[in-house]
Amino acid sequence: MKHNPTHIGQVESVSGNSVAIKMASNYPSNMPIVDGTVYRIGQIGSFLKIPLGYANLYGLITQAGVLAMPDSLLMAYKENPSTADGHRWLRMILVGEQIGSSFERGVLQSPTSGDQVHLVTNEDLRIVYGGYNVQSSIEIGHQSASEGLRAQLDMDKLISRHCAILGATGSGKSNAVSIIVKAIAEKAFPSARVLMIDPHGEYASSLSGKCRVFRVGANAAVGEEELCVPFWALPFKELMAIFPGKLSDQNEDYIRGKVLELKRVSAGVIGGLREEAITADSPIAFSINQLWFELDDFERITFKADRITPETRNAAGDPATLKSNQYPTAGMGSSAPFLNTRAKGILGFLDGMRSRLLDQSYNFLFRPVGYSPALDGGTPNDLPRLFATWFGHGVPISILDLSAIPSDVMQAISGCILKITYDALYWGQNTLVGGKRQPLLVVLDEAHAYLKAGEDSISSRTVQAIAKEGRKYGVGMLLVTQRPSELDETVLSQCGSIIALRMTNTRDKGHVSAAMQDELREMAEVLSSLRTGEAIVSGEAVRIPSRVKFFQADNAVKSSDPIASTLWTSSRPDVEEYEISVLNWRNQSFN
Repeated sequence: MKHNPTHIGQVESVSGNSVAIKMASNYPSNMPIVDGTVYRIGQIGSFLKIPLGYANLYGLITQAGVLAMPDSLLMAYKENPSTADGHRWLRMILVGEQIGSSFERGVLQSPTSGDQVHLVTNEDLRIVYGGYNVQSSIEIGHQSASEGLRAQLDMDKLISRHCAILGATGSGKSNAVSIIVKAIAEKAFPSARVLMIDPHGEYASSLSGKCRVFRVGANAAVGEEELCVPFWALPFKELMAIFPGKLSDQNEDYIRGKVLELKRVSAGVIGGLREEAITADSPIAFSINQLWFELDDFERITFKADRITPETRNAAGDPATLKSNQYPTAGMGSSAPFLNTRAKGILGFLDGMRSRLLDQSYNFLFRPVGYSPALDGGTPNDLPRLFATWFGHGVPISILDLSAIPSDVMQAISGCILKITYDALYWGQNTLVGGKRQPLLVVLDEAHAYLKAGEDSISSRTVQAIAKEGRKYGVGMLLVTQRPSELDETVLSQCGSIIALRMTNTRDKGHVSAAMQDELREMAEVLSSLRTGEAIVSGEAVRIPSRVKFFQADNAVKSSDPIASTLWTSSRPDVEEYEISVLNWRNQSFN
């Protein structure tokens, strides 16, 4: 009988989902040629199949060599190596079943000892990797096993079940993000919504034509818009955390009450609001200058001899310019003027608050263009206008470029953007712009910067809420990080799909392994040998765990490494270039 070139061995033992395979000792080559194509046997992450009547079981190789032996034989081998008898061993996990031309993940039947094991040819792989719905799938690259086979993701499950892209610096994370997001945009859905939190301003060039960029100090000539994050939309505690200095619990409650008073006044102008529903956390505009002025005035006021009548001011202040009222200095002992005995002792905090309000680098927050309240709390625009600006501009991707935001508040601002967006979608879930009717994908680049494990920050709390509950309200999440070991484990465990690029750090590989399904954990050892732009993709967004080579983005992502050997061949720049550099530094601008 003629030898079948795809037959490589037989099943020796089956343990749950794991199959030990004994290769035929007389198999002619480790690199057989079948129908003109060269195959390599025993590659970690490659496929084998076991024919069972009308069905074919497919498995993924996770181990090769003597350690792939069944445990009983391995013990015997350690005592007497000659028991190997020239055979080679493979171990694989069962991942799916083919009946006819249809492939499904999971298996209904198990192989038994002695069943034949065959190579998987390109024709087989087309069945395994095919079958995606055209409308709901995106193409991101090709299968590493064969460049002729497309690598696809189920876009619906990628978004609704969350996804994490993990990899070391230089492994190709930014390119992978760009390819995935651009593939979604190119589906040309009329109401697609992708919100990218971009801490370093990396993605505008690679997503050109598919995105609208919002950044501090926007360049209108290239279509950018000014990024505005109104302070009054922030929860009270997060707003206070932006200012330097500490407040006691009593003083924090005191200021909370003042904010509530100002918001209730503004609510009366808006109309249609239930008074009992208004809190200091409600996203209602109020003048923070007026808040500072009233708090500051109460601390500085002095009284006449009756200790009830305020002294006449020496000079009138101005809340618009954050100038304090000036009162006669309090006397010593029992002589007037007298200090305000009910003062809270927060002048130090108020001085820090004033300096932060006057800092021009915080204008996007405290003086947002079009959303800055007047002293009476009225604003030219409200939050509906802000959300319409972010998501109603006609292209699917909105990039919030945070590169010009002061680093000490980057984490808080990122969290607040997510908080106000998620709350708007949560409370608007029954409207046409809610997440249930118009889903939103949130892309969080450099997620480790504001999702530290064990940290009780607004960004961490909000992302945990999205990870746990976002699926119900149409909010999906795409986490991107080079340090998965620093991420909150709750968030990573909620990611239904994992895209793991090259990674060498042992702790990080351990976290990736823990996030993968049990049978694939051994494949985490392959991560350190992946090529740049290559990834192990597992989870709900793929029909079967795959080793994928991503496409290369047309326009290089800004974070691409400079090529020193090329760039150093140019002539040395003029000294005047340093003048431009320092001027940009002083102006906090790249223009």
